[in-house]
Amino acid sequence: MIRFLIACITVIGFLILSIPVMLVEWIVGKFSPNLKDRRSLKIVNCVFSLILWEAGTKITVLGEENVPKDTAVLYVANHRSFFDILVTYVRVPRPTGYISKKELEKVPLLNVWMRYLNCLFMDRTDIKKGLQTILEGVEKLKNGISICIFPEGTRNTGEEGTVLNFKEGSFKMATKSGCPIIPVAISNTIEIWEAHMPFIRKTHVIIEYGKPINSKELPKEEQKFIGAYCQKQIETMLNKNKDLI
Repeated sequence: MIRFLIACITVIGFLILSIPVMLVEWIVGKFSPNLKDRRSLKIVNCVFSLILWEAGTKITVLGEENVPKDTAVLYVANHRSFFDILVTYVRVPRPTGYISKKELEKVPLLNVWMRYLNCLFMDRTDIKKGLQTILEGVEKLKNGISICIFPEGTRNTGEEGTVLNFKEGSFKMATKSGCPIIPVAISNTIEIWEAHMPFIRKTHVIIEYGKPINSKELPKEEQKFIGAYCQKQIETMLNKNKDLI
C-alpha cells in the first residue's frame, strides 16, 4: 500500500506543481514546436522513471536495436496494465504520442500534458470521430512524431502470454504514412498493480521490440490483415519470454 500511496502522491504532486511548467512549455511551443516536444519528452520521462523506481519495477529490454532513431514509427503493443505506458515511454528515442481513450481528455491537467506529448484521444463509439483521430495520427507520423497504439482496444486481464484480437483500423496510420511498424511485446506488467490492487509490488518486466515491418513489403494477403500479422509476431515474442520473467 505504501508504494501505491507514494506513486499517487508523485502523480498528483507533479500535475499540480507543473502548472507553471505547462505555461513555459506553451510559450516555448509558440516559437519552436520541435523544442517543446523534446523538452516535454524529457520532463515526463523523468517523472515516469521516478514512478517506476518507486514501484520497484525492473525492466529487461530486448531488441531495442530494432527501433529506428532517425524516423517516426508506429509502435504496436499488447496491453495488460496502466504501467504499459510508463515502461514503454521511458524507452522512446524521439517524441511519441499514444492513442488513448476519449475519457482521459476530460481529466484536468493530465489532458494538457497528454496533448503536449502528442497523444490523441480515440472515441471508439463514433466511427467518424475515430477515423478523424487516425488521420491526425497519420499527419503526426508524417511530421516525425512516432505513435504508439494498443490495438487490442482494452487491457487484457487474461493469462500471461495471451493477446486479444487486434483491431485492424489503427494500422491505417502505417499504411497511409508509410512509416515502419515496430511490434512490441510487454510481459508481466499486470503484476505491478492490477493483479493485486491496490498494492504495488516489485516486478520484473520484459519488453521486446521486434524487427521493423514495412507494410508495402508484405504479401498482398497479409497487407489486408496487418493487425493479425503483427499479433502473431507479438504472441511469438511473449511466449518466448515467459521463462525470463
